[in-house]
Order: sequence, then structure tokens, then C-alpha cells
Amino acid sequence: MPPPPPLLLLTVLVFAAARPGCEFERNPAGECHRPPAADSVTCVDLQLRTCSDAAYNHTTFPTLLQHRSWEVVEASSEYILLSVLHQLLEGQCNPDLRLLGCAVLAPRCEGGRVRRPCRHICEGLREACQPAFDAIDMAWPYFLDCHLYFTSEDEGCYDPLEKLRGGLEADEALPSGLPPTFIRFSHHSYAQMVRVLRRTAFRCAHVARTYSIGRSFDGRELLVIEFSSRPGQHELMEPEVKLIGNIHGNEVAGREMLIYLAQYLCSEYLLGNPRIQRLLNTTRIHLLPSMNPDGYEVAAAEGAGYNGWTSGRQNAQNLDLNRNFPDLTSEYYRLAETRGARSDHIPIPQHYWWGKVAPETKAIMKWMQTIPFVLSASLHGGDLVVSYPFDFSKHPQEDKMFSPTPDEKMFKLLSRAYADVHPMMMDRSENRCGGNFLKRGSIINGADWYSFTGGMSDFNYLHTNCFEITVELGCVKFPPEEALYTLWQHNKESLLNFVETVHRGIKGVVMDKFGKPVKNARILVKGIRHDITTAPDGDYWRLLPPGTHIVIAQAPGYTKVIKKVILPARMKRAGRVDFILQPLGVGPRNFLHGLRRTGPHDPLGGASSLGEATEPDPLRARRQPSADGSKPWWWSYFTSLSTHRPRWLLKY
Repeated sequence: MPPPPPLLLLTVLVFAAARPGCEFERNPAGECHRPPAADSVTCVDLQLRTCSDAAYNHTTFPTLLQHRSWEVVEASSEYILLSVLHQLLEGQCNPDLRLLGCAVLAPRCEGGRVRRPCRHICEGLREACQPAFDAIDMAWPYFLDCHLYFTSEDEGCYDPLEKLRGGLEADEALPSGLPPTFIRFSHHSYAQMVRVLRRTAFRCAHVARTYSIGRSFDGRELLVIEFSSRPGQHELMEPEVKLIGNIHGNEVAGREMLIYLAQYLCSEYLLGNPRIQRLLNTTRIHLLPSMNPDGYEVAAAEGAGYNGWTSGRQNAQNLDLNRNFPDLTSEYYRLAETRGARSDHIPIPQHYWWGKVAPETKAIMKWMQTIPFVLSASLHGGDLVVSYPFDFSKHPQEDKMFSPTPDEKMFKLLSRAYADVHPMMMDRSENRCGGNFLKRGSIINGADWYSFTGGMSDFNYLHTNCFEITVELGCVKFPPEEALYTLWQHNKESLLNFVETVHRGIKGVVMDKFGKPVKNARILVKGIRHDITTAPDGDYWRLLPPGTHIVIAQAPGYTKVIKKVILPARMKRAGRVDFILQPLGVGPRNFLHGLRRTGPHDPLGGASSLGEATEPDPLRARRQPSADGSKPWWWSYFTSLSTHRPRWLLKY
């Protein structure tokens, strides 16, 4: 059960609970309806603190809700509820939802006329935010009715969320005489980072685009820049790679490396660099420079050289994002002891959602369920080493214990792909940063370094097909600006070499005898107890070390197919191994025990980790009134604080 909101929050919400009867005019039948807007109104300065960052400065009275003064607006249930939704929804849909509400509570006034917000913006936001309301069993606010208070583009509507994007669109002029390929090796504020990424995507529009995977707790876009021969599309047989920086807000080197990498990939592609052109034409690369932009702001306020070891590490909720993912490793150790049980694609346990889950964490998990990532790296700071799963020790009492995955050999190859071309990681001096990892070749099993739960790398491996390593870029978490160019020179080749390793192993398509792709088919490798599954188009990628492998493909309703694969040591391009599955004969369809899991889905808005609806979605289940008439978890708090029962907050 989710933790109840603070007492003060609930007290405030009680005052916000009473839905007004009808503040509009009533027709002869007694029905409430909105009066037509006046032809001319008087514009006044917008004075609501909650709406101070709206995209306009003037409003008018009466409002769309027929409030006739600032005092009435500020005392209204709508305004009070709007001001606390941020905390109630744990940062989701912020500040989008607040700005949408402001467009109704304080309508935009220009030239003596009222401009209504766009209906399609409201409808899009409602679709995106509905899971957040469903998660707490709360009804969509009636005063955000998309048909009642919003209008169409044909009627001259405006986008109430335009300031979230518009303030970052202005370009920064490069110093006079410098070419467009120039990279400024400096620290980038959030606005500067967004401008650089968008400018880069514009320059290379045929191979790049930017998109958002969500927002931070304080409302900043989690902006990704993607490089591909067909941006925005998953292409058959093209592997997907992601690189994530700034997970801890005060570890900023990774953030800057990915900003520089984006500019480098674009410029070198345009200049005709054959290596970069080949990479972008055969690989879909996603760069998320900052997973924790809120924490970065805290660290940047202190500045390089003055930043404390932990200042800004957590997000705005004071959560460590690399400890906030579900602990699937403990479940893996339990399943590994059970003969025949699957220990891959482990579902998210229901109790995980009862705790505090950051919106940044949810965004990453939904991203991973949306795109079939094959390879990933998260960039950190504080040491100089590459670590790989598992990060949680097999014996919880052991702080340092070698705890390998079934893909130990492959993870070591991936780690060495980064470390072996990094000049400082290969430096033989024990006095250098990271010198204590010298004898290990600057790579280490995570749990053998130090054990912790809730890490992103373990989650990648155990919940999806993706293999992720963790790269510690240096001992200084917030390096001075003059050190950034050297850091880039040290890491550029490592980043490229690592991304290129996604083409190691095998790839192929699984289809039936009619050539129809078979999604969610299992690809098994004998001797490695970790299966991967096919994407919706039936394609798959299986990272494998050199050697001889027995590979098996199977799916419900089909016979399994077995193939022998030999991968030479120097082979750097994935071998093509396709499978054609034959349907089973007449009779019951038998399949390996454990494919259809009994665990519930997670509330991320996507399919299960196995891609099949094996159990009802708990969120959808909550959308139906319970047989015993029980109320949501927060209902008892409202009723205990007041005799008034705010039934309009209930969905049923």
C-alpha cells in the first residue's frame, strides 16, 4: 500500500474537496452550462503564485469557472487541489498538469479578449497522466474537462505548455568565425544542454532527432537524442544501444561526455567519416545525458571544485536513483536454486510500487519496455573503473563478494571494450586515480567491489534483454571546466568502441513457416541460463563471446529448433542465425514450465516483460468498483479529518 500523504497535505485537500454545485448559468431544465464568452473583456495582471510561470502575463474576471476575484480563486477547491497535485502524484505530470489547470483558473487575456487553451493538448495530457491518477484511484479533475473548457485550433486556441519548450528554443550563437563542427568543452546548464541537443538534431535531421521519455520530479524534460539511419523507427535487425549520464546529479562528467558525443557523431557523419557513417547506418543509438537534471542544479549551484561529495547526488525527492529500481537480484538468487524455473525477464514485484518510486526511475523503466535495447552503459564519477553485474551480493551479509551473472564472459568482454582503449584505465601507475583496480585491468564485478540493491544495471539484465555496464569516469565528481577536454579525449574512443560491441554475437529473425514473425520467442544458449526474447518484428540480438554455442529457439505452439553456432575470436560483426518454427501437431500445446508467470503487471502503461497478458493489469482492476464497496487507501484520511465526504475525488 502506498504511504499516506503528509497530514498537512491531507488537511489542505479536505478544504479542496467540495465540488461546487453550479457556478455557471442554469438553463430552464435546471442543467448547468457555460455562458458564452463576452466579446470584450478587461485584461488584468496575472497574480497567482502557482501560475507565475505561465506563458502569459494577463488574465481576466470572471474566469472560466466564474470566479470573480483573486480571493475567490485562491480560496477555491480547484486552486488548492491544483497546488498539491504535484505532491499527491509524486511529481508525475509536473508542471504540465499545473499549467493546464492555470489556463482554466486564470484564462489567457490578450487585446481585450480571452483565448482558450487547445483541446488536443488537454486530451494528450489526460492520456499521458491518467495512469498517475489511476495509481491512487482518483478521478480526473472535473475542471480539466477537455470539451468544456478547451477549444480547437480552428477557433484560435493556444498551447498552455508552450513555455516548457519555447524558452529553450532560442539558439546560442557560436563565437565568430568558428565552424558548425566546433564543440565547446564547458559545463552545460539544463537550458544549454537542451539547446545543444536540439541544435545538433536539427543539423543532422536525416540521422538524428530528440525526444523526451518523461520529466523529472521538478518538471525538467528527460531529453534523449537519437542517431539512426531512420530516426524514430526500429529497423529490422538494427540493434538498439543506450548511454545514460548524470544518474547522480553531482557526477557530471558523463553528462558532458554524452553532450560532446552527440555533437561529434553529427559532425563526423556530415564530414563523411566512414566509421561513424557505418555505425549510425547499422545501429540505433540513444543518448540521455542527464537522468537527474534536478540533482545537477543543486550540484551546479555550488560549482566545480566546491561541490561536496554528496551535494546533489539524489533527485528532488532525496532519492538515490541508482538504488531506486526494483530488487530483482534477490529474486534471481531464489529462482536460480529452483530447477526448471526461469531466472530471466523477472517481473516487477507488486510490493515495489508500495514504496516511493521516482518519476525519473519510472521513465527509464517504461523506456526500456518500449524499445528492445541490447546494450547499455551508465556513466558515473568518483573512481576510475568499469563494473558489471551483479551489483548485489549472492549472500546479503557479504559487502564484497564475487557474484557473476550467467553471462560473466560476455560482461567481461563488454567491460574490456571500454577499459582497454582508455589511456588512464590502462596506465600502469598505482598512484593514479583508480590505481587500486590496476591488477584487475580496471574492470570489476560490481558486488565484488561493494554490494547494493536497487541498481539500474542488475534491473536491465534481469527484466529485459539489455546488458548494461557501469563506467566510473574519474575520481573528481564535478571536474573543473579546464579538465573537460582531456576527459573527452580519454573517453571518446572508449565510448565508440563500446557501442560497436553491440554487433558481437548473433542476430536473426524468428518466423513461422509462412514467414510471419514470431514475437516473444525465446532464444536459449546451452550452458548460459539466461534467455532473451524476440522483438515485435521477430528479430533478436544475442550478445555472445567467441566459441561454439548451441542455440535454441522456441515459442508457445511451435516445435523448438536447435542450431550449432561457431563464433571466431576476431569476428566483430554479428553472425546471422534465423529460425523457422513449425507449429505443433494436434493436441494440447505444451511449453516450458514457467513461461506464463503468475505475477501481476507493473503500472508502467506497457506490456508485461514477457510481452503477454498473463494476468489482469492491477491498475485496470482498480478501475472497477470493489464488490465490498471499499474506498481507496487515502479515503479514510479524508473522512477522519472532516465530516464532509469528498465523493467527487472518487472514481466511482
